[in-house]
Amino acid sequence: MSEPPDDAVLAARGLVRRFGAFCAVAGLSLHVRRGELYGLVGPDGAGKTTAIRMLTGLVAPDGGQALVLGRPAAQGDAAAREAIGYMPQQYSLYGDLSVAENLRFFGTLFALGRREFAARSERLLRITRLDRFSDRRADALSGGMYKKLALACALLHQPAALVLDEPTNGVDPVSRRELWDLLYEFVEGGMAVLLATPYMDEAERCHRVGLIHRGALLAEGDPRALCAGFRHASFVLASERRSALEALLAVRPGVLSLTPHGASVRVVVDGAAAEGFAAWAATRPEVKSAERVRADFEDVFLGLCADQERAGVAAGAGAVAA
Repeated sequence: MSEPPDDAVLAARGLVRRFGAFCAVAGLSLHVRRGELYGLVGPDGAGKTTAIRMLTGLVAPDGGQALVLGRPAAQGDAAAREAIGYMPQQYSLYGDLSVAENLRFFGTLFALGRREFAARSERLLRITRLDRFSDRRADALSGGMYKKLALACALLHQPAALVLDEPTNGVDPVSRRELWDLLYEFVEGGMAVLLATPYMDEAERCHRVGLIHRGALLAEGDPRALCAGFRHASFVLASERRSALEALLAVRPGVLSLTPHGASVRVVVDGAAAEGFAAWAATRPEVKSAERVRADFEDVFLGLCADQERAGVAAGAGAVAA
């Protein structure tokens, strides 16, 4: 297990969390530096929220260690808690309070002085464009406006790290872009940002990503480098008989995933089988055209998930044989 760098604001070292017989997080290690936007990317149920709750000290790990500025992220540690601004996935504000009242409540919670609170809340209302809606009740806000208010509340105490659990879920495209613009602004100011998301297109906006599936980290690094270094092959097959083609692909050796795209099917194929697959596709009457394309981030994730599944099957077969 490698040690996190000295400038890591958040770090996980072999985190493990079980719920009965189910292992939600299995040996997770990562770190987020100052001025870095790190994306924890995976589908629902992958372990993202459990990992975040351990990193923020809300849930105790069964194994490993969560660190905030080099300190254990334990429940009750005031210094670690004050270093983090946390925006949970679920609605967490007081719907019957106005925008200004919610901010005032969190300002009191963080024990901010009157002048300090006034200056910070004014700035946050301005940059989130909520200053015109300060009297509106939180439960009357749109989804995007609500998320921006939750973000402002999490930032009132000027934390060293901002942790967000699926912040753009249920947000319209314009508000989604505005949220990302805000995150870039905070990162440029030196803040460490950890963001959990199920959206593969959001992964490409991060400085570094960790791909998580079934509680384990499949890969980590610069998203562009992960795509460039992908060892499998991606194809787009056009067809006028897509259902028949999908049935063939489902049993074709070497096919790791297939995704319908209109009249076409996007296929990820084991790199070792790529040439044979291309030759096979060229002979099939169900295939109108076949083009090998550059792997996108979704291809990378699906291919790595397939590798994880195959490794698990192989390990299980080995155990049975032994």
